[in-house]
Amino acid sequence: MLAVLSGGTGTPKMLTGLKEVADFSVVVNTAEDIWISGNKVCPDIDSVIYALAGVIDEEKWWGVKNDSFVTHNFLKKLGFDEMLMIGDVDRATHIFRSELLRRGYSLTEATLKLADAYGVKSKVLPMCEEEVETRIVCDVGDLHFQEFWIKHRGEPEVYDIYFKGIEKAKATEEVLKELEKSKAVIIGPSNPITSISPILMVRGIREVLEEKIVVAVSPIIGSSPVSGPAAKFMKAKGYEVSPAGVYEVYKDFLDALVVQLGDEWVKDRVDCKVFSTNTIMKSKEDAVKLSKFLIEVVEKLQRKF
Repeated sequence: MLAVLSGGTGTPKMLTGLKEVADFSVVVNTAEDIWISGNKVCPDIDSVIYALAGVIDEEKWWGVKNDSFVTHNFLKKLGFDEMLMIGDVDRATHIFRSELLRRGYSLTEATLKLADAYGVKSKVLPMCEEEVETRIVCDVGDLHFQEFWIKHRGEPEVYDIYFKGIEKAKATEEVLKELEKSKAVIIGPSNPITSISPILMVRGIREVLEEKIVVAVSPIIGSSPVSGPAAKFMKAKGYEVSPAGVYEVYKDFLDALVVQLGDEWVKDRVDCKVFSTNTIMKSKEDAVKLSKFLIEVVEKLQRKF
């Protein structure tokens, strides 16, 4: 049994391959969650569930494939700006979750019920129950991550990133149980700053990771992220935009870093094992190959320990 730390985009891609070759649970970032049109949207949790259920839009790697936007478009016609472009099936997911929350269910309980409804076998868990909010300090103000990325298209100059409410966040019993029983923890190729760092800042998470085999897949190839605003965010937090910078984020507990072929130079810059393979996932076959490689890395590290 493996445990995976996940944000959106890169890690859900990897999970489509991992589900073919291993049993695992997923601890997911919730710091990008936002209430839209009366419903709680959990972008990273939804991407993980949709990917594992085989219904994710593989063009965007968020939302549901072939979704319609009748409600969103009519709201716009009525003069209501949703900010996020929410599909009709996607909206049903948010309503399902929000109604459970309004009835007194925890986010963990609602997430498990949602994953089950989608036929997902792996356990998908939010990183915590407390409300945490990613805030981007930039040249147009102090913005929620979704405002920065969707409304402003990620264009503003970024000065800092912080996580409102993170000091109150603590790991749930369910998250701790899954991490503790795993033979290794894999940090997926999601944004190190806004997708993975919030999980690491939840009270109780780092202490468990320090006792586990931890393998991270770099989402940075050379000096560029595979996708998203990781470069801006890493620079704003003082990290080099490279696999070496990714290592710096995780160095306190990291046993191995998996990098793209050609980035083996990082071996001279880090104090952990480095393994290289093709980390660019253009197809499910690529995701399966990367997943098999990660399992081999875990087995090598297990023999060492």
